Amino acid sequence: MGRIFINQIEENDRIDAIFLVSSKNMGTTKAGSPFISLKLRDRTGEIDAKIWDDAQNLNKIFNQGDFVRIRAKTVTYQNQLQLQINNINLVKKEDVNLEDFLPCTDKDIESMANELKEIASEIKEKHLKELVFLFLNDPIFFDKFCHAPAAKGLHHYFIGGLLEHTLSVVKLILLISKHYDFLDKDLLITGGILHDIGKIKELHYEKDFDYTTEGRLIGHIFIGLNMIENKIKKIEGFPEDIAIQLKHLIISHHGMREFGSPKRPKTLEAILLHYIDDLDAKIEGIRSFIKENRNDDTGWTSFNKIFERFFFSPEG
Repeated sequence: MGRIFINQIEENDRIDAIFLVSSKNMGTTKAGSPFISLKLRDRTGEIDAKIWDDAQNLNKIFNQGDFVRIRAKTVTYQNQLQLQINNINLVKKEDVNLEDFLPCTDKDIESMANELKEIASEIKEKHLKELVFLFLNDPIFFDKFCHAPAAKGLHHYFIGGLLEHTLSVVKLILLISKHYDFLDKDLLITGGILHDIGKIKELHYEKDFDYTTEGRLIGHIFIGLNMIENKIKKIEGFPEDIAIQLKHLIISHHGMREFGSPKRPKTLEAILLHYIDDLDAKIEGIRSFIKENRNDDTGWTSFNKIFERFFFSPEG
């Protein structure tokens, strides 16, 4: 039998499973006895948990952010399921499957990676093609790229999210460049593949999605620009005009200074990349919000503060 996830737990279940400790607090009962109040998490959600017995000694075993194996009974308290833990042990990070504890793309990562490489192989301009494959053929970079989230929140905030978002952006570029056939398709494909590569250093996802120090202080646009400049230096005879146009795509793809771009898009290719990137992020973000917040009876979501509106979906 496979592991049990939080969304499968029912009242009176006996649980023997590994979870991530998302919060931990010591408390004292009215009788003066210490207890530990926890929130445990996996990829499906969170659940409250309590340790009533031997709390002071068990408190020394683990910390918030650790993986733990528990044995517990499920009870209902104030109409919410809660785990009453009778045994808890620390579990090493290397002994867990990270995808059990963080949300993951529902698409096949290997298939998406292969599709992205196939599209990249269609680039005709030799310097741009060499640049792209300096990244895609780097096993350390590409493994991080394929598993990183695209954001901490808002859109594609799951394992494989960066790859899924990038592939979607590039496929939209292919569609639209057929209509606007006067655009530089090679430049657009390259910019689409590389526009968010700095996110592999901006975000960490070892136990949660959050910003690294480098991400908070510099941001993925400048991190990615630096990564691209370092690779360009390795390519003999890389045309300066193409390098400048590509770097403009990278630094302008958020559209406005308020959203992190030091320059607004000033070429047709940069404008298109910005709007495609923004479109894909918004569609996925709203789709996820509807999925998580839709009322099945009315079809309406709760109020979305970012978009300042309710959303309606006639079907779940």
